[in-house]
Amino acid sequence: MSALISAASAALPLSGWGLHTLWMRRQLAAANKDPLTGLLRRDAFEQQAARMLANQVRPCAVVMVDLDGFKAVNDTWGHAAGDEAIRTAGKVLARAVGGGCSGLVARLGGDEFAAAVPMSGPSTLTSLLEGLHRELRAPLTFEGHELRLGASLGAVLHEPPALADLSRLLRLADEAMYKIKRHGGGWLLSNNDCAQYATVNGRRAGRRGTIPVGEQARATAHTLGSTSEPGGE
Repeated sequence: MSALISAASAALPLSGWGLHTLWMRRQLAAANKDPLTGLLRRDAFEQQAARMLANQVRPCAVVMVDLDGFKAVNDTWGHAAGDEAIRTAGKVLARAVGGGCSGLVARLGGDEFAAAVPMSGPSTLTSLLEGLHRELRAPLTFEGHELRLGASLGAVLHEPPALADLSRLLRLADEAMYKIKRHGGGWLLSNNDCAQYATVNGRRAGRRGTIPVGEQARATAHTLGSTSEPGGE
């Protein structure tokens, strides 16, 4: 009996440590996920996508997605409606990219998403982009109201054995997304090898967070009065 008690006593700290380890793993997993959509956060996505690209022996697409008309939904129907639109978009992307395609999807912030998806070739990517754009534009119902949003998608296809630079691929996909957004939305596959727009801290100039609020306001005012290509979103 004393031997059993001693064994049980010795096991208690181990059991406690095991529970603590499990709790820590769950906390770390939760920290890597966006609480609204359950998708990866930016940092976790970039780490996992970089590993995916480095280990892929087949083509891999990097996709940037931005919802069109999201601010109008928020302003008209409130933040709860905006949250529902974000959740729905996240589900569409997770189902299309994270399911059968074995890809990665992240919410980067606001109404912006990113994905990294193994592909069999350019035609498969075209079909994916067409399907995503169609589903993201489908109306959704919130508290009896029909909400309609558009979507702009930019993508770039990386083909091994070329060196995979995730930052460059995200930048090219972002520029393609920005170009199609300026033309009313849709999808666009980048055919550039290097960035075409000015860079601030490694990101396209004019993106949220690349310039101070005061300068952003002045840049926006300048853009509204100019016919040249703007740097803002």
